[in-house]
Amino acid sequence: MRIILVAALVLPLGACASITRGATNQLTVTTTPPGASVRTSLNHACQSPCTFSVGRKDEFIVTATLPGYREASVPVKTRLAGSGAAGFAGNVLLGGVVGMGVDAATGATLEHYPNPVAITLEPAAPSAAPAPSKPGRRTSPAQKPVAFKSEAFPSS
Repeated sequence: MRIILVAALVLPLGACASITRGATNQLTVTTTPPGASVRTSLNHACQSPCTFSVGRKDEFIVTATLPGYREASVPVKTRLAGSGAAGFAGNVLLGGVVGMGVDAATGATLEHYPNPVAITLEPAAPSAAPAPSKPGRRTSPAQKPVAFKSEAFPSS
């Protein structure tokens, strides 16, 4: 009787990875230099360094911007986590097919990589220098043509 009672209490706790890991994950973003504006393709926004919560199944792009630096982006993917696989395997003992289905649907067996996301921003290229003026043309209204006298060829 005791075994039946324990089984009745434990079986609903299927989806081991969903219970032990949850359906969301914390993702940290750092930038060099720090203080960049960070935005994800999932519409998260923060200033680096920062951490936000994302669904374990979500794959997205993190983009960092900072005045004077080039914009940089890093794709964040998912992969099977070691502890997620163990939780998923625990379903064989406790949760059965229902638990496996819940873990697969919530993405509880997955983790994001890279995590943390480290972005190094490159300095922006210096602005282009003004184009050189054409010979014989004035480059500004303040300049006047200069007359040259040559003493080698005296005028008559």
